[in-house]
Amino acid sequence: MEWLVPLADLDYQSEELSAVRKVLLSKWLTMGEVANKFEAAFSELTGSQHAIAVSNGTQALHLACLALEVGPGDEVIVPSLSFVATANAVLYCGADVRFADIIGADDLTISPDSIEKNITSRTKAIIVMHYAGYPCRMPEIMAIAEKHHLAVIEDAAHAPGGVLDGKALGRWGDLGCFSFFSNKNLSTGEGGMVTCERDDLAKKVRLQRSHGMTSLTYDRHQGHAFSYDVVDLGFNYRIDEIRSALGLQQLAKLQRNNNRRGQITHAYWKAFKDLGVGLPFSQRAWGQPSFHIFPMLLPPGMNRQNFMVGLRDAGVQSSIHYRPIHTFSFYRTKYGDQGLPMTEAVAQREVTLPLFPTMTDDQLQIVISAVREGVKTGRNIVPDQA
Repeated sequence: MEWLVPLADLDYQSEELSAVRKVLLSKWLTMGEVANKFEAAFSELTGSQHAIAVSNGTQALHLACLALEVGPGDEVIVPSLSFVATANAVLYCGADVRFADIIGADDLTISPDSIEKNITSRTKAIIVMHYAGYPCRMPEIMAIAEKHHLAVIEDAAHAPGGVLDGKALGRWGDLGCFSFFSNKNLSTGEGGMVTCERDDLAKKVRLQRSHGMTSLTYDRHQGHAFSYDVVDLGFNYRIDEIRSALGLQQLAKLQRNNNRRGQITHAYWKAFKDLGVGLPFSQRAWGQPSFHIFPMLLPPGMNRQNFMVGLRDAGVQSSIHYRPIHTFSFYRTKYGDQGLPMTEAVAQREVTLPLFPTMTDDQLQIVISAVREGVKTGRNIVPDQA
């Protein structure tokens, strides 16, 4: 379908084309010099001692869990209002998840109180997710983790460029995990990054990223090594030069594009403040978000599907972020009912509106008009009486 306003769009210009062409002409496509430069640039962005590029954000989470030696018998506390990869990565290691609730309708990030209530003798770590690019309450969460001697992984898939109290998101916990999927603020199609401060964790991530091998193909190509040993059970989670080249160009645009995302977000908040809808994070005055997506909560009882069909008919694409992980068939069968009242209540009302840095003012007005009309129409529908 040809959307007047798609949910997301790429800021890809001549710089990306030139960078990819340069890689192709070099005839070195696997992880090498360009990947090294991408890692160095991302390390500079976040202020992290280590930045390790991988093929996608799910792999970043998996490697982070492995580096912390999460395994059978362990539990990891995770938010349910997240993409399923946040929980899947824990299960890949043979451990179990315990789902925590969100703070509420104004703040869709993981609740510190819910984290603490879910801690058991089996708890090994906490995974937080900076929903929509808004910082979780990291000082409180880190205090809980220190009190109970737990590790913290930041799922920062939504949050490149986000900052809290002068520290980049992805640097608060033991490891930070980023995604560069095609709808992300920094997009390479697929791709991800692990950030951390500890040398021992970085060594484990690097080793398991490439089959547990002691040297890489590029090392041998450069004449720095002639053979290798395999010292651990690793994976093929390497990034390639083409995506690394795209990442470098996207990184150069990140701050500008995040600023534009912020302008659009504030325009939405202003346009909808009298509409009677929920506007999560609009009253928050702390942290510097990356403004990854724009979530809105429909009035209680309004039919979400009808509303989204109305947007579609107006040429506006919308989505849902997210169906809670614990409600999917696989997780429901494995863990049963979880009792996350805030997560479940909010998830039934949430609609995600278009938000991308190349969005024009005309497109913005199309969305605003369609949303206002959709909410007005939805309120005028009288429910069938039983």
